[in-house]
Amino acid sequence: VSIGNICRSPIAEAVFRKLVTDEKLDSKWMTDSAAVSDWNVGRFPDARALSCLRNHGIETAHKARQITKEDFQTFDYILCMDESNLRDLKRKSNQVKDCKAKIELLGSYDPQKQLIIEDPYYGSEKDFETVYEQCVRCCKAFLEKPH
Repeated sequence: VSIGNICRSPIAEAVFRKLVTDEKLDSKWMTDSAAVSDWNVGRFPDARALSCLRNHGIETAHKARQITKEDFQTFDYILCMDESNLRDLKRKSNQVKDCKAKIELLGSYDPQKQLIIEDPYYGSEKDFETVYEQCVRCCKAFLEKPH
């Protein structure tokens, strides 16, 4: 989960989906991404995010959506990108009864200990590549842990 759901979280979603598909685990995982805000609802990911994914052989048809009360009740994990997302999500989850989702920073799984995945929106192609690399490391480590 990220602020607008057009850069970081769609990259993480696409990376995780490819990992579980490659490992033949797609029947065990339901993967999605969402935004904390409603700014970009219905929009496709940023062109630079799509281009970065394509360079790594990954396609996505994701459209931005805002996180819902049901997400907190349905998903086992809600992984987010930075401290402000974490704060917002924890606040939202407190208003949901039967919240079963464990809310964590995706970066908490990074073997290289990069806790925060910075928003590349105002950056360059290189910043999108950095997000991609962080997502790959974190998603692999997350998938390898016992659930």
